[in-house]
Amino acid sequence: MVKELVENAIDAGSTRIMVEIEQGGRKLIRVADNGHGMGRDDALLCLERYATSKIAKDPDLFAISTLGFRGEALPSIAAVSRFSLVTRVADADAGTQIEVAGGRINSVADVGAPAGTMIGVANLFYNTPARRKFLKSVETEMGHIADTIASMALCRAAVQFRLTHNQRTIKSWVPADDPTDRVADVLGAAVKKELLKVAGGDENVAVSGWVATPRMNRSTARGIYLFVNGRWVRDRVLQHALFAGYSGRLMKGQYPVAVLFLTVPFDQVDVNVHPTKHEIRFVRQKQVHDTVREAVATALRQSDPTRWSTDEGAPAAPVPPLAAVAERSLDYGTPPGSDPHRAATPLGNEAIPAAVESRFDKSAPAASASAPAEDSVASPPAVPDPASMAPSLRQTPLWKRRFFADLSIIGQYQGTYILCESDDGLILIDQHAAHERIVYEQLKQQAGQRTPASQRLLIPETIDLGFRETQILEKLVPQLAPYGLEIEPFGGNTFVVKAIPTLLASATIPAMITELVEKTADIGVGSDADSLMDGCLMVMACHNAIRAHQRLNAGQIKAMLEQLDDCENPSHCPHGRPIWIRWRLRDLEKQFQRIV
Repeated sequence: MVKELVENAIDAGSTRIMVEIEQGGRKLIRVADNGHGMGRDDALLCLERYATSKIAKDPDLFAISTLGFRGEALPSIAAVSRFSLVTRVADADAGTQIEVAGGRINSVADVGAPAGTMIGVANLFYNTPARRKFLKSVETEMGHIADTIASMALCRAAVQFRLTHNQRTIKSWVPADDPTDRVADVLGAAVKKELLKVAGGDENVAVSGWVATPRMNRSTARGIYLFVNGRWVRDRVLQHALFAGYSGRLMKGQYPVAVLFLTVPFDQVDVNVHPTKHEIRFVRQKQVHDTVREAVATALRQSDPTRWSTDEGAPAAPVPPLAAVAERSLDYGTPPGSDPHRAATPLGNEAIPAAVESRFDKSAPAASASAPAEDSVASPPAVPDPASMAPSLRQTPLWKRRFFADLSIIGQYQGTYILCESDDGLILIDQHAAHERIVYEQLKQQAGQRTPASQRLLIPETIDLGFRETQILEKLVPQLAPYGLEIEPFGGNTFVVKAIPTLLASATIPAMITELVEKTADIGVGSDADSLMDGCLMVMACHNAIRAHQRLNAGQIKAMLEQLDDCENPSHCPHGRPIWIRWRLRDLEKQFQRIV
């Protein structure tokens, strides 16, 4: 209902649209605009079935240029609510007020009113209780409304939008001369500096807008906004084209942040294939797909060449022979161009990097005296003597106890894979997946402690979220506390992070919290607690795990292998990716034709 009413306001040429909601829309939905309004006759006619002012002649049916066009919204809404309409055209002396209850007009009167239209929808579904029973919770319905208004605000930067709920302003989007300011207002200020301009196409298909750099990625598709001729849509063709433009730049499970506007001739797109008008069909589907894909790929290629020099701008380094890898020193130092303070996540007996340590309040002790911040990750788990093990532990398979720690370390390949030698072959270990598994299981174990090891931040971090995300994080905060993550409301849609688990010392806090909320929204707040927290732990572990192309020294590699032996499932990362693979000696000898 909110979507239909706001679309009508936009079609009326409004520059200011006010949306007032009470109890998630159950009690009241009011949309007021300063558009061109209606005269008395049109005001009465708009409540008739299939009456529309947006189709003037037959050919208009095949070239829809407005957001609304069916003439179904107002009579349908009026049939299930206590409906009021106040409207006035600019040159009229008085406006018109119409009161409707359950589809029956109760009164029509002249009133004083500003130019424009104000529609009120009270006591929604009061006469259809079966339908009212299936409304979602107030928070859920309000979240949908906030998302809808935000998406429309993205596309209409020159229009002012204000959304209130229970007499409290949720968000006010002021008119923006620079459309990127509106994007930053909707998606967050941190996104603005990562935006890349997109432009391409021809007179048949034109695409414009912005995509964010690959490092500004999300764990869900909630950061993707697609518009066709000013209409917000969810279209698989456009989404696939966007992902194809990012090909080779995002890992599986990562989604880009994008705001794309597609302009096509009105007669080349069908917007009438779905009741909510979210889905559309293109006449030239392949051309649309190829145009979007190429425009996105071009924007990524042309933006800041140094950002991609490591991946695609620089020539590929020659692969050294295995003997050379075995002979070179394991003390790799810091990769060129990287921050020496964050060359590696602390493993083994390494100290916390200075850039990370400076975030913490050194005067505040860790929550657990038995697990100080410096040693919570640093100290590898002790391996018990087999003779002293309990019978149940002695039954554990050998690979579960000392498989990784007994490997002979050869070196590191491309700063991403650890090469080791076993009795029967060559072992390759994905260092990110391995460390992700280690942190994930340590976080799970820490939750069972009475005082989880956490570290207070010297300067608390603040995070701004949208209305829907705020509702989710408020419910999530108590469940995150047992893991040592201390978050408090800071007024409005802002939260402050005061402490984090010592295991997450090197995590980027705002990005981690944002992804936690998005992951929870994707799983569903109503899901069982175990599934919900499991998803959150995966996000936290991923944010703190060492990355690909990150050099490790011998002590760090050794500590990682020992900690991996202590994991419940050392063969797969929390997302299911394999941690290690084995090339058996016999297979290598076959490849070199040493045996037949």
